[in-house]
Amino acid sequence: MRVVIMGGTSGIGLAAAEKLTAAGAEVIVTGRDTEKLAAVKDRVASAEQVDGTDEQAVAQFFERVGSFDHLVLAFSPGALGLGPLASLGLADIKSAFEGKLFAYLYAIQQAQVTGSITVVSAATARAAAPGTVTFAAVNGAIERVISPLAAELSPVRVNAVAPGAVDTPWWSFVPEEAREGQFTAMAQDLPIKRVGKPGEVADAIAYLIGASYVTGTILPVDGGFTVA
Repeated sequence: MRVVIMGGTSGIGLAAAEKLTAAGAEVIVTGRDTEKLAAVKDRVASAEQVDGTDEQAVAQFFERVGSFDHLVLAFSPGALGLGPLASLGLADIKSAFEGKLFAYLYAIQQAQVTGSITVVSAATARAAAPGTVTFAAVNGAIERVISPLAAELSPVRVNAVAPGAVDTPWWSFVPEEAREGQFTAMAQDLPIKRVGKPGEVADAIAYLIGASYVTGTILPVDGGFTVA
């Protein structure tokens, strides 16, 4: 089984790469950060520097890779677009779309994938948290295209995982001490009573890759956040 994970050098993408590699898959990861790529290159089959917002680089990457079984898209422009809508610049909102939704769609256009596509969305698509309007717009758009893509790309399966609060480097913009306090406060409102771990989202990604009769599905992995 040959798997490409774009955004696979950190957080959820890296956890998925390690899990699938341990299960015997040939995993190719991409990322932008040379230090992160160097740190993971011996833990996967291949690690390549690719900026998912660079159309030419993405097209050239997929041309080199050729046909493969499964694509996982785990891009994140970070906390870009976080905050009340009134305080955001239009450039940040556009960059949030370009760094995730548009990058996902272009990768899907270019990939010669034969088995499945699994994208990482977020629970903000279905939540009502102040300060997350941009996240809701980006991830809501991602989740809305899953079912038409599943119909359009058939028999390739298309699914999404939608994590809630997960302890990954995404939160690095918050000082460590404050982050722990924020996680504790978040956990109080969750049925699971804790924030998630990257490996738990990776489990869901691995499930969707292997679930040959599942397509057009959005799988929440959020500790009950969107049902609490």
